[in-house]
Amino acid sequence: MRTFDIPEAYRSPVIGKVKALRKLADPRKRDFAPSLLDFGSVRFVLPRHFGFCFGVENAIEIAYKAVAENPGKRLWLLSQMIHNPEVNADLESQGIGFLMDTEGGVLTPFESLDPDDVVIVPAFGTTLELEDRLKAIGVDIQRYNTTCPFVEKVWKRAAQLGKKEYTVIIHGKPKHEETRATFSHSSANARSLVVKNMEEAQVLAQFIRGEKDWSTFDDHFKGRSSEGFEVPRDLERFGVVNQTTMLASDTQAIADHLKMALEHRDGGNAERFASTRDTLCYATLDNQTATTGALEATAGKVDFAIVVGGYNSSNTSHLVELCEENMPTWYVRSSEEFGDDGSLGHFELSSASRKVTHDWWPTQTVDGEIPTILLTSGASCPDSAVDRVLQKILERTGGGRAVEDVLRQFEQQRANLGAG
Repeated sequence: MRTFDIPEAYRSPVIGKVKALRKLADPRKRDFAPSLLDFGSVRFVLPRHFGFCFGVENAIEIAYKAVAENPGKRLWLLSQMIHNPEVNADLESQGIGFLMDTEGGVLTPFESLDPDDVVIVPAFGTTLELEDRLKAIGVDIQRYNTTCPFVEKVWKRAAQLGKKEYTVIIHGKPKHEETRATFSHSSANARSLVVKNMEEAQVLAQFIRGEKDWSTFDDHFKGRSSEGFEVPRDLERFGVVNQTTMLASDTQAIADHLKMALEHRDGGNAERFASTRDTLCYATLDNQTATTGALEATAGKVDFAIVVGGYNSSNTSHLVELCEENMPTWYVRSSEEFGDDGSLGHFELSSASRKVTHDWWPTQTVDGEIPTILLTSGASCPDSAVDRVLQKILERTGGGRAVEDVLRQFEQQRANLGAG
């Protein structure tokens, strides 16, 4: 596996050490059991996989390379590099400006650009329409194009489906940068439609099965389909791809549900549905599988979960959803959310708003002794940010064992497992 040159500030002495030891003992990633760090005053359960993925590390490496290689030039990010406030703030401190916000709103007019400007394409990719605008100005958008390879894989699969005259159904959040980019690339080669979630997929299945009148299709999916999209013609045969940060299990469930609708309509004609399971992002899937594995392995033994990541991060929000199904869960963007007065700032998915809670720490623990916390993070969150959250909690609990002693014991435990 390739390694990346990312700023030392994003690395961590605690989480990085744990990950390195796990990787050394399990290079093929077959062991999804969580790690346990027992500090005596508090225990941390860490899923096997979390934090920066391949695509994010690749994007960060390219962005800082752009800074180093272009002194004196104006540097721009097309939109947020990734959905993490710490990373984006640091890029801004390096002199990089933003052309658009996360929903495509213009922050810096494109008319102010000139051919000498350096524009960095974020990991989510961008639309063909924006590529054409930048090319018309004379900007080289390929030199520092950080589009995730797994996003590009989805685009290539959509093009393949289009050549075989399949429609492409995209499971994603319609306003998300990646979904907008995927829809643009897909629409260039195939009839395309965006479906947000299982509820919308169920409505679409009702149309396919003939349970809804096609004349009401736009009432549900207006603005979600490619130009010239016609129903029912363009839903005769299709495949399902996804925004790579969505829950893989949700995408698979949507694909299965729509496939069954086709079979109901056509009497089981398998050729009308194209299998696209190979487009699921392995990194997103690994993080989700590791979180599920940690939840199962520690069922009834953990007091609460803390998930660290940007509040507009799709993949992080899905990890929060997995944890919330099993235990109290706090979604925090950084260690700065831990107030000196004992309060905790956090994001509440149900209301889509930031809250401040004072009674978040448990008054009783599940084992009657010390708190046990499941700690994880999204794919756009640096390990250093998780380290700082861990340190904040250690400050709160006080006493306990030194970090160096805990890591030394963890290393010995991994060595014993390997010897066994």
